[in-house]
Amino acid sequence: MLSSCGNDVTLDSIRDIKICQSKEGYRFSVDSLLLYDFVNLRKVSSIADLGAGSGIVGILLAKKYPDARVALFEIQESLVRLAQNNLALNRLGDRIEVVGCDLRLLPASDFSAGKYDLVVSNPPFRVMKSGRISIAEEKAIARHEIKLRLHELIDAASFLLRAKGRLCMIYHPNRFSELIHILSEKDCEPKRLRFVHSNGSSEAKMVLVEAVKGGRPGLRVEPPFYIYGEDGSYSEEMGQIYNS
Repeated sequence: MLSSCGNDVTLDSIRDIKICQSKEGYRFSVDSLLLYDFVNLRKVSSIADLGAGSGIVGILLAKKYPDARVALFEIQESLVRLAQNNLALNRLGDRIEVVGCDLRLLPASDFSAGKYDLVVSNPPFRVMKSGRISIAEEKAIARHEIKLRLHELIDAASFLLRAKGRLCMIYHPNRFSELIHILSEKDCEPKRLRFVHSNGSSEAKMVLVEAVKGGRPGLRVEPPFYIYGEDGSYSEEMGQIYNS
C-alpha cells in the first residue's frame, strides 16, 4: 500500500485528514463536506458510502464516529486505488474497507442486505446530454449518469439499509421532485431537508436530504445553509466545517 501520493495526484488536507486525489480527474468539492456535516446521528455502527470517490466522506465520517465500521463503494478502479491509499495515509484500514463494484448489480448479488445503519451518497446528478461532459473520464462518470442512474442508486441504498436505517445524500434542486418520488417508491421516507445557497440572495444550488427506510411520513425543513457571507468570505457555518 502506498504511503504518499504519486506524480499524477496531489496530497491535500481537510480538517484532520489527508487526501490524495487526481490532478486532472475527479476531485472532491464542497458538496462532500456539506454531506459529511449534514449527518447528525448520535451513534452509528455501520456506514456505507455509495460512489465514494477517493474516500473523503467515508473517512471524515469514520473520524466523526470512531466506533463505526465503514464501507466505501466505488466502481472506478483508479478511485478505488486512491481510496485504499487514503485509508493507509489516515491509518483507518482496520475500520474502513473499499468495495470495488457496480452498484447496479448489488440487489441481485449475494452481498448482505440490510447491513448498514447509515448510507451516504454524493451521486452524479446530471443526466446524459445535460451539462458539459468532462474530458476526464473520472470527472464525467462522477458528475453524469453514465454508470449509475438515480433510481439505481436508491435501489442500492435501500438494499443495503437495515429497517429504520438512514440515507443521507446531496443532490441538485432541479431534480428534487424526481428524487422525492423515487425515495418514496423505494420505501425510503424523506424526513429532513436542507437547501444550500451560495449566499443570502441566491437560489438554492444543492439540497441535502435524509430519508428513513420504512419511516413514517413527516418532513422537517431546516433553515437554509449559506456558503458565503455578505462580504464574499465563507460563512461562519462553512468555516466551522472546514476547520476541526
